[in-house]
Amino acid sequence: MPKVTVYNIEGAKVDEIMLDDNVFGAEVNKNVLYEVVRAQLANKRQGTQSALTRAEVSGGGKKPWRQKGTGRARQGSIRSPQWRHGGVVFAPKPRDYHIDVNKKVKRIAMKSALSSKVQDDEIIVLDNLEIAAAKTKEMARILKNFDIKKALIVLTDKNETVERASSNIAGIKTTLVGTLNVYDILKYDKFIITSDACKKVEEVFA
Repeated sequence: MPKVTVYNIEGAKVDEIMLDDNVFGAEVNKNVLYEVVRAQLANKRQGTQSALTRAEVSGGGKKPWRQKGTGRARQGSIRSPQWRHGGVVFAPKPRDYHIDVNKKVKRIAMKSALSSKVQDDEIIVLDNLEIAAAKTKEMARILKNFDIKKALIVLTDKNETVERASSNIAGIKTTLVGTLNVYDILKYDKFIITSDACKKVEEVFA
């Protein structure tokens, strides 16, 4: 079972805990991670892009000039793509980019992502994350104690003070155990989690 150090918000070591091998010590499956991240990004796409084809552009019912004798290139319609305000070749149309991913695959990907953070020593476990006021400088001070510039902060329950204090810091995102996802875990350099949130993650994904 992986053993990690528990810190306080001042950056001092206060304890050590053993993490669940099934969740934080699993084999990292890169193929599954790729599949889940690809699906997650694809599912964010709205797919509302649209342009007019030559069949949908107005006008162009008449041949602009006769076929021969003018010295100009032959033209059949001003709806053609080479004309200004003409139709678009292979015009994009609204479509659904959604990719379905098996529940078991999602679970394997989540365990792989969490385990990769432990293996790469990118996880920071805090005994608690309580700050006096919802001020950016309070959170910036805590991050400075760990020399962190880009991190995902995982909370057990909604904490408006921490969320507001973090919202103006570039490269920092807060999330809850219930909304944790593979893309966010991999996107950020550091994975900051409280010891209580660790237990909750183990309960959910064990």
